[in-house]
Amino acid sequence: MPQLNLNPWFLIFLFSWLFFLVVLPHKLTSYLLNYSPTPKNTEKQKPEPWNWPWS
Repeated sequence: MPQLNLNPWFLIFLFSWLFFLVVLPHKLTSYLLNYSPTPKNTEKQKPEPWNWPWS
């Protein structure tokens, strides 16, 4: 039974976990942390008075 032969399956298991733990997080963080938000202006703007047409 080939399922009991540990030789090829253990290497596949090892390399897949190596990929999931080393390569994939690096790719995900470089994609997700690419966004750098700019700070919002903290000054409050004064509202301008409305120009009422009937006044």
